[in-house]
Amino acid sequence: MTSILTNTSSMAALQTLRSINSQMTETQNRISSGLKVESASDNAAYWSIATTMRSDSNSLSAVSDALGLGASKVGVASAGMNSAIDIVGQIKDKLITAKESSADKDKIQADIAQLQEQLKGVASSASFSGANWLNVEDDGTAPGTQQIVASVTRSTDGVSVGTIDVDTSDIVLINGATASGGLLSKDRTGSGSSSVSIVGGDNDIKLTSSTSNADIDDMISAVDKAMSDMTNAAGKLGSVSKRIEMQDSFVSHLKDAIDTGVGRLVDADMSKESTRLQALQVQQQLAIQSLSMANSQPQSILALFR
Repeated sequence: MTSILTNTSSMAALQTLRSINSQMTETQNRISSGLKVESASDNAAYWSIATTMRSDSNSLSAVSDALGLGASKVGVASAGMNSAIDIVGQIKDKLITAKESSADKDKIQADIAQLQEQLKGVASSASFSGANWLNVEDDGTAPGTQQIVASVTRSTDGVSVGTIDVDTSDIVLINGATASGGLLSKDRTGSGSSSVSIVGGDNDIKLTSSTSNADIDDMISAVDKAMSDMTNAAGKLGSVSKRIEMQDSFVSHLKDAIDTGVGRLVDADMSKESTRLQALQVQQQLAIQSLSMANSQPQSILALFR
């Protein structure tokens, strides 16, 4: 039946055109944003997963920054420790020289005093971002465990933060509050019975013209023990530094994996969307032409009245 009031062909063509236009809008949005899931209405499950994973990725970025800060602190402490080991080695050499019968002990002491001052400078300047693990001032905070943020873990109970713990109590060089708490300021018994500290303690090394070879032997023995402890401390810092490096690399790879996973869920396939857009443009043109033809059908009724 042909009717001038209800054009079913036109209605069908118009419905088809609306569907094509809707698909074109969706495709154009995907092309412009690069996302096939931009909001929860696109795909609630994928959007929810992607949002959580993006949050985890951002958290890993913060962890990477924290590891960088921690690496700098450890690096500064390690550099200070290595420098102190070299200086203490020079003090040991001076003491060995002092055992020579013709050695001028007063002049050697002048050199040792300068080296001791250098040790104080190294310990006090080994600071990064307000943290100094090698030196404790007279009224400073006692050394303890320092925590470096190293990981973020998501579980059914929520998010937990993992840390790399560094016990600084056995790497402090000079402890102004408690001399016995510093590798350089603590007293050590030499080969005899004398107590000797390197610098910052009550019995710092000091040569005079009357210092006996036995006393010098005590000093050399104490210095050698200090160097052994400092070497162990340097090794500990090196191990922490290596662990931070490995963790930072892992965090970087983990973040890349998460970002890749998010992309697979929500990123649009641009090649596919481009092809789809071209196809929809052709369909749109055909639908417009079909609608035009459907709209012209009632005009044929006029011929019946001529």
